[in-house]
Amino acid sequence: MPSFIAREGYSIIMTVLAVAAALLFFSFITDARFAFPLQILASAVFLFFVFTLFFFRDPERKTGLNPSALIAPADGTIIAVKEMNEPRYLKGGSTRISIFMSVFNVHVNRSPINGLIELVHYNPGKFISAFKEKASEDNESLLVGIQGQESYKKIAVKFIAGLIARRIVFYKKLNDTISQGERINLIRFGSRVDLYCPRGTEIKVKNGDKVTAGETVIALFKNP
Repeated sequence: MPSFIAREGYSIIMTVLAVAAALLFFSFITDARFAFPLQILASAVFLFFVFTLFFFRDPERKTGLNPSALIAPADGTIIAVKEMNEPRYLKGGSTRISIFMSVFNVHVNRSPINGLIELVHYNPGKFISAFKEKASEDNESLLVGIQGQESYKKIAVKFIAGLIARRIVFYKKLNDTISQGERINLIRFGSRVDLYCPRGTEIKVKNGDKVTAGETVIALFKNP
């Protein structure tokens, strides 16, 4: 597979292509009554193959390294910026920035900062629409706590499965060191990513803004 395709998509892409090829093959050797319906079905499956290539694309990104910045962890649309408590890792007041990824966005997620992974917590749950507020708490999710190079640079990123998404693929593990803009996760077929940053962080985005993983600055740390 080309390097611009995420490796997690290889098996799905090849399976869909094989099904399309098999349907087309059988359309030529079967009874004439069934040939045209099989060709129509093969065409539909081939279109889905094209979609899977598009969905699993993994383009290179140029991250302008900035130790004071939090870079968008996901492509998509800002759907909420909310002050709230994050009890599991930040253990206190935080600002949550929620990014919705449609099936048309790149789904490879990236690290917002340089740091050390101090927490990886998986929560089995539901698969309700990622647009809904309660999706952050109720849906299947993976919370990753990252400690930056200074003590006040402590964030959490939550990868949330949605109505269609059914698998969160985390590339890293506990105690891994990661770099700003590095690939760390993929969520299959549409979902949401929540970024929790310390309260008082300067937020640079608002509801409705489009962001690009590994490139868009969405917040700036404030040195206490």
